[in-house]
Amino acid sequence: MTLSAAITQYWDAAASRFDEEPDHGLRAPETRDAWSDLLNSWLPSAPLDVLDVGCGTGSLSQLLAEAGHRVTGVDLSPRMVEQARGKLTGAGLTGRFLVGDAAAPPTGDQRFDVLLARHLMWTLPDPQAALSDWTGRLRPGGLLVLIEGRWRESEPSAAPYGTDADPLPWDGGIGAEDLADAVRPLATAVRIEPLSHHAALWGRSVTDERHAVIARV
Repeated sequence: MTLSAAITQYWDAAASRFDEEPDHGLRAPETRDAWSDLLNSWLPSAPLDVLDVGCGTGSLSQLLAEAGHRVTGVDLSPRMVEQARGKLTGAGLTGRFLVGDAAAPPTGDQRFDVLLARHLMWTLPDPQAALSDWTGRLRPGGLLVLIEGRWRESEPSAAPYGTDADPLPWDGGIGAEDLADAVRPLATAVRIEPLSHHAALWGRSVTDERHAVIARV
């Protein structure tokens, strides 16, 4: 089995229970509101073209669509994409969802105002190549929003991706300063926003490192 097929199989198997995590399903009003407020604080209010890579079941895509943005979500897992489509349709919202590699989204020559990735970098065989690809998909002045961390509590290990695969470079996550250093050569401005202290985002208090790296391209 190829690495890509193993990753797809892993996330397809996880799709049915993915939203059980408080920060995945955003089922609790306070958690949903916390993510909505955070995204709105980062993105301008005018409708934007947003690419949500590794969109999972579409919870953040739904919040973005509710705010009036034009959302495209990409995920390698067909079952995740199916749930994302259903989530937005059920809410009476419009969004486009594509099955494909989040590291090289199948969106052709389209350019976006914002590219969002949450808890994705640790899953990528070549995260630096993904960053280069993503910044190339942004319009001048576009925003790259990476919500990441160093996982000790809730993120699964890369082991289920296949024992024959090479270790993933950022298995276990990546610290804020290291991620910012990786992004800086590709951006005109980079800032770090700590998120560990914001318990409402995670549905509980956390002790591991969680952060956002936000870059203007």
